[in-house]
Amino acid sequence: MVNEGMNEGMNEGMNEGMNEGRSEVVNGPPCSDTACPVPGALTAGAADKVLHYIYDPLCGWCYGVATLLQEARQIEGLGIVMHGGGMMIGHHRRQVSATFRSYLIQHDHQIATMTGQVFGDAYFNGLLLDNTTIFDSEPPTTAILAADHLAGKGLELLKRIQHAHYVLGLRVADVVVLRDLAVAVGLDLAQFDRAFAELGGAPTQAHITRSRTLLTELGGLGFPTFALQRGERIEMLDTGRFLGKVEAWKAVLST
Repeated sequence: MVNEGMNEGMNEGMNEGMNEGRSEVVNGPPCSDTACPVPGALTAGAADKVLHYIYDPLCGWCYGVATLLQEARQIEGLGIVMHGGGMMIGHHRRQVSATFRSYLIQHDHQIATMTGQVFGDAYFNGLLLDNTTIFDSEPPTTAILAADHLAGKGLELLKRIQHAHYVLGLRVADVVVLRDLAVAVGLDLAQFDRAFAELGGAPTQAHITRSRTLLTELGGLGFPTFALQRGERIEMLDTGRFLGKVEAWKAVLST
């Protein structure tokens, strides 16, 4: 079953990153799949529908559901708000090793099989073979915040970062790479540099803390988590059951 398989893969593959940083998460009542009041981490009373997306730029399953995210962007009247969860930050950053490589390859092959997403040779036989590579979510999260702040292009930059990482095998924690990707989505480099500097460090860490608080308040288990807000009510969506079912996904977001 696709749903069962994805849920198992998501729970096993993503909760490791969340559990490492769980001590920073504030516990709250779960939302589950039933509509419930908007958590304190969000502003209640929004007039339009908003799809909240809790993600991490280095989360394989977030890359796996990229098609669903792109379809959501096409729905008129639906806002999308991104919440970076910081899966690999600080002392939870990961350096590539034989053990970590084996873990990633196993799950990435599962993601490719279940979602059709492409993982490039430069990723499998380049990036993952370089033991000097360090996976760090914080710089790309800051870059996405900067892109969103400057021109509302956070989603576009996330897509570029995922392609650069999983297909081209680039080190997306490197500022040089992030600057090139920012230019590729049409941002002015000088403005991006200023925004990146202003939003780095404490502002990014505060954003991550808020994202983790929201995840817990919703009852989410890891990344990716989607929640649909309609006014003062919010409903967590079971992402797994929409894999390969784009029309069903669009129907839920459109109603």
